[in-house]
Amino acid sequence: MEKFLCDTSVIFDGQILNLIEDGELGEVPEILICNIVIAEVEYRTNIQKEIGFFGLNVLKELRKLHDEKIINLLIVGRRPTREEIKLAQGGELDALIREEARQNNAILITADRIQGDVGVFEGLEVFYVKERGIYKPKEPLSLKLLDYFDDKTMSVHLKNNLPPYAKRGSPGNWLLEKIDDEIISPKLIEDIILEIIEKVREDDHSFLEIEKVGAVVAQLREFRIVITRPPFSNDVEITAVRPLVNLKLSDYSIDAKLQRRLQKAEGILVCGSPGAGKSTFCAALANNYLKQNKVVKTLESVRDLQVRPEITQYTKLEGNLENSADILLLVRPDFTIFDEVRTTKDFEIYADFRLSGVGMVGVVHSSSAIDAIQRFIGRIELGMLPSIIDTIIFIEGGDISTVLIIKMTVKVPSGLRDRDLARPVVEVKDYKTHKLEFEIYSFGQDIVINPIGPKKSKFKPDQYADLSTYRTRRSKKERINLDLEIRKDRVILKAPSMYASQNIIIFAGQEEIFTGSLSRNGEINLSLSNKEGRRLLKEIDRNKDIYAKIK
Repeated sequence: MEKFLCDTSVIFDGQILNLIEDGELGEVPEILICNIVIAEVEYRTNIQKEIGFFGLNVLKELRKLHDEKIINLLIVGRRPTREEIKLAQGGELDALIREEARQNNAILITADRIQGDVGVFEGLEVFYVKERGIYKPKEPLSLKLLDYFDDKTMSVHLKNNLPPYAKRGSPGNWLLEKIDDEIISPKLIEDIILEIIEKVREDDHSFLEIEKVGAVVAQLREFRIVITRPPFSNDVEITAVRPLVNLKLSDYSIDAKLQRRLQKAEGILVCGSPGAGKSTFCAALANNYLKQNKVVKTLESVRDLQVRPEITQYTKLEGNLENSADILLLVRPDFTIFDEVRTTKDFEIYADFRLSGVGMVGVVHSSSAIDAIQRFIGRIELGMLPSIIDTIIFIEGGDISTVLIIKMTVKVPSGLRDRDLARPVVEVKDYKTHKLEFEIYSFGQDIVINPIGPKKSKFKPDQYADLSTYRTRRSKKERINLDLEIRKDRVILKAPSMYASQNIIIFAGQEEIFTGSLSRNGEINLSLSNKEGRRLLKEIDRNKDIYAKIK
């Protein structure tokens, strides 16, 4: 009777079970598992790697097959020493496995090409599992996880010892609902996880994106699945997200003018809150560029954009997006979809691609269109901003809400009068109306983002019959007009010099904000780190009338 010794590769991908089930190893084959393999499985499980849990499940299945007399299972060899484990990356453990095969006169079963080729060189008989890389047709998924989804489910949230929950609805209009009153048991959630990992490993259209201690991110076809465990999370949890719809660009609120803009714009930011539909829009935009015979690639931390097969999706190369960017530049794409731009290094990569002439579409989380631009400020030079970004698209409720465009000019910023204060100013305009919305410029050491809105008069002219009446009423109210200067970290309130060194009460509309003392220059510097400063800034954003009264 022939004996077969398994290496770690056929345990971690479960191929040994397929070989036994298909009868490729004969009737009641003798299967040898060396302690080196068991130690490796145990180590991966102890450090909370999903591959370890999967391998442990394969070992349990082999024991079950032995008890059912389907195979004859033997454990052979010694456990590796700590020094041998440290040398694992250099092939020391693989060499020990081959030695066990030689000593037991067994056929080495492996899915690792290097292990198999070295074994052949050393004179071993090798059963190489080649099916691992063969393309398999796309078959319908069959998973316990799918039982929690319906046509309106955006995401499913399963946690140990809690009932299942799901987000149902549409982008920007969803509710978190309890699916069932039945509690998710520890056994059920572990069975679901093992089934997910097994399906990801055997499905050619799926892959493990991230695997760290206590966390796994898997892309199972259109499903993005995040599995967390202690110590990263307080308990075992599964979060599965899928896109509800695949849209075309024509499904959005895009007129002919904006359509032409998107064809020539090459520095696009797509922004919005989580779940607003940014990725769905980017996928539609990528597919549209492909129809225009453009070379389109994506750069994603998690490859979950639903794009056409002709669009290659890249992720972190050796755990680093910088390495990916180096390779991507050599591919020479016309457009790159960068999902998502988050860290300072991501912003630098985006800027480098734009300055290299690559059309870029970056996805940014933000609560407004101007906030998306603000995330670039401080990370790149202000003068380079219009060369890197030319169009900002804010997505809200699954559709386009706002489109802003950027250009650079030299002028005196709005609100300033002295011609000597002319400087480079980044103008942010509404694309539909061409109305100036914001100005961005340097002021001393600070970068000012100045909202441009209709000037509201402090008083209505028809309130007073003549100027003398106005002065009389003003003296009775002791109302003081204030000039406001908004900086990066503070708000400066300026009163006429006649009120210098006096105590005043600051009002927004009819509401009292705080009490303060004017300096000898008639100013109050209010830091945005305290609640009064933040509240005042909020009232300014609401276009409230800011004034003061003598205390």
